[in-house]
Amino acid sequence: MSDATPEKKVHPALKLALELGPIALFFAGYVMLKDQVFAIGGAEYDGFIVVTALFIPVMLMTTGILWWLSGKLSKMQVATVVLVVLFGGLSVWLNDERFFKMKPTMIYLLFGGILGFGLLRGQSYLRVVMEEALALQPEGWMILTRRLCAFFFGLALANEAVWRLMSTEAWVNFKTFGLTAALFAFFMTQGGLLSRYGIPEDEGKS
Repeated sequence: MSDATPEKKVHPALKLALELGPIALFFAGYVMLKDQVFAIGGAEYDGFIVVTALFIPVMLMTTGILWWLSGKLSKMQVATVVLVVLFGGLSVWLNDERFFKMKPTMIYLLFGGILGFGLLRGQSYLRVVMEEALALQPEGWMILTRRLCAFFFGLALANEAVWRLMSTEAWVNFKTFGLTAALFAFFMTQGGLLSRYGIPEDEGKS
């Protein structure tokens, strides 16, 4: 245990800015460039593709800064960056916005699949990730894991419906505001579970 590198504390406002900053910049860039077309290397790229190309290094930079400041990245953060580079890179390389639009689907399917696999084994992999932040009884962890697993699959389905059936502008708004708000709303609605299965702080220390 003592060999593990301790996580350094990062100011919550700075951590939030590093995590949500790239999404906010993507939205702002899309609003500014969505109606423009750029000729690069003999090919034409619309504003969405150009903003996607800029989003990838910004995401890498902010994640790198977060790792440098905290000394640690969660497996979810690493998986998110890998999928951003993979699907964003495919969109830019093939000049096809569909790959980047699929990225949230792949992320939520991956997270939901990992949690679901753990549940099939009778384990809460969510507990492994969040145990330092939340003190819950084992039954509470299993319930929260089941709910979050179903929620991730629901988000994947919602993303597929939006990007396939609606405009690019609608998808950008959904990705920027809808998915972020949905995640916050999910955890805000778990107060009853947390109060019922939470372990008192002094009891957790004993």
